[in-house]
Amino acid sequence: MIHSLYWRLSRFYFFYYFFVGLFVPYWGLYLQSKNFTAFQIGILLSLFQISRIFAPNFWGWLADHTNKRARWIRLASFIGCLGYIGVFWADSFFLIFLVMMSMSLFTSSTIPLAESLTLSHLAATNGSYSNIRLWGSVGFIIASFFLGILIDRYSVTILIWALLFTQLIILCLSFSIPDKKFELIGNAKRSIFKILKKPEVISLLIGCALMVSSHGLLYNFYSIFLKEQGYSSSLIGILWSIGVIFEIFIFILMPKILSKFHLKEVLLISLFLAVIRFFLIGNYVDILWILILAQILHAATFGSFHVASVELVSIHFHREHHSRGQSIYNSITYGLGGTVGGLGGGFMIDQYGAANTFMFSSILPLIAFIVIFFGLKNTIKRSKNIYN
Repeated sequence: MIHSLYWRLSRFYFFYYFFVGLFVPYWGLYLQSKNFTAFQIGILLSLFQISRIFAPNFWGWLADHTNKRARWIRLASFIGCLGYIGVFWADSFFLIFLVMMSMSLFTSSTIPLAESLTLSHLAATNGSYSNIRLWGSVGFIIASFFLGILIDRYSVTILIWALLFTQLIILCLSFSIPDKKFELIGNAKRSIFKILKKPEVISLLIGCALMVSSHGLLYNFYSIFLKEQGYSSSLIGILWSIGVIFEIFIFILMPKILSKFHLKEVLLISLFLAVIRFFLIGNYVDILWILILAQILHAATFGSFHVASVELVSIHFHREHHSRGQSIYNSITYGLGGTVGGLGGGFMIDQYGAANTFMFSSILPLIAFIVIFFGLKNTIKRSKNIYN
């Protein structure tokens, strides 16, 4: 039973992040092929972050209220896929804006619901989140590597077909994910607003939002930045893959790391390495081995940071608020933080250039380091029963 659950969750993560591995490195290049400016591209790519501010909270409330998260994952996957089909007829900024808005309102809600459902299953089996999440990284690597080769051989338009095919697979797999109901502690739910007012939670959300702001710039404009420096699509795919390969290594090691280090310590180390990473990208984009080093640091700036953040959200929001807790985390960090990075990054690139913008983005994780250091007093280590 446990093996079957692991397989069904892992393959969903694999194909969801296979989609991300297609979209994140290359969708900006597709938009650039439509002759949009950096600011227009920033607006379009930020639609996913903007929708994350609102949509996941609605779906999270619905999931917690009905206690049926798998049902809403299926519905969100279906409508997101349906909305994407319009891209085959969209040939202007306005039409692509509508298509991406329609798709993002639902696609952005799928993963926080899946995260909550996965963590609920793992709480009952004492399983490792990292061992399931790493399959998402494998999917990202395969997608970003091979699509880069195909784009060099054919054209970037192959991307829109690959995305459609992947979304159809995600929709089919969503029907194989088993639901998991939570049991209330006592006779009533604890107030979520009391949780949101805790200084530790405020500090955590602010720090994560700042970290994701710098990554919002990376996800939206890194491939375009490299393309303008003369790197091929194949090499761009390899660089993205390198980052996620080392992300997999850190996912494998995270159970041991979290048994030895406090979650706060993991966050602080990740933030410190993020400062170094974005400084290197902004200053040494013409030196390949330094770019490779910067991509290796993705293991910390996303991998360890993401796992520690998800664990802390689960600790603070308790089992009856799992879905809403993950949704709020995604809304504030990936939604608000990602929007600031995407829109602000596009504006700054048009004004000051990509190199200066990437260098400036290293200030954001530095501020986040200070916020987490002084504000996150709770340094609980990961335990096998953190979800109670």
